[in-house]
Amino acid sequence: MNKIRVAVVGYGNIGKYTIQALEASPDMEIMGVVRRSVSGEQPAELSPYKVVTDITALGKVDVAILATPTRSVEEHALKCLALGINTVDSFDIHGQIVDLRRSLDKAAKETGAVSIISAGWDPGSDSIVRTLMESLAPKGLSYTNFGPGRSMGHSVCVRSKAGVKDALSMTIPVGEGIHRRMVYVELEDGASLEEVTKAIKADPYFSSDETHVFQVESVDALNDVGHGVNLVRKGVSGKTHNQLFEFNMKINNPALTAQVLVNAARATMRQRPGAYTMIEIPVIDYLPGDREGIIRHLV
Repeated sequence: MNKIRVAVVGYGNIGKYTIQALEASPDMEIMGVVRRSVSGEQPAELSPYKVVTDITALGKVDVAILATPTRSVEEHALKCLALGINTVDSFDIHGQIVDLRRSLDKAAKETGAVSIISAGWDPGSDSIVRTLMESLAPKGLSYTNFGPGRSMGHSVCVRSKAGVKDALSMTIPVGEGIHRRMVYVELEDGASLEEVTKAIKADPYFSSDETHVFQVESVDALNDVGHGVNLVRKGVSGKTHNQLFEFNMKINNPALTAQVLVNAARATMRQRPGAYTMIEIPVIDYLPGDREGIIRHLV
């Protein structure tokens, strides 16, 4: 079996779990890790792999898994796609997904590459569940209730604000798809909690939700990467009312995101050039193995 040659771009929480998910995948080969800096001692778990600052130093790469902050995804993806390398990412600003898809679709088609965007668990695998639920009850209402748990994207967003040393953003479900954001920040010396709070609440990550910001001595003392979701749809199948569907999960956030990214990396090898969201791809393409074997096992 010819293995899929994968590079991991970025090595934060998601990058670490992505390496683990790749090591557990029978059809994947890790070509190396791209980091902003390779000076100094590298983490021990990266010792088997080449660590570079530019993906071109890794030789032939089929897919780049972008384990980077959401707001740098487009920059990294455009660079990889221009080289003819497929990309997957976990871009998580819901209102900007269509624009990102348009941008990367054009770039991917120019070089015959494939990009799968927003390949986390939400957006991502939850999007597939929402799509299935709506197909089963075309008329009705759906609610996505996150948490309680740590939002990685929101936490990264807060850490980017001036004056913030470290941050934890917790998502608390209020119900019917409404959420409260509880943000805990360690501040740099001289930073103003009032100014930091203002910057956080003005950011698109937080501007639509009730948000509370608290200063703490140690974010690490509070940190827990657990999360979860409850998806509900109540609607109508044909002309029959009162159809109720529910999906629940409790997860390690970065570990599940990493697994979805690896699944999407596999799926890039089975699509025509262009950019896709996860709901546009046959779910069978996320699994290793031949189609008949998968059908025999699951259908």
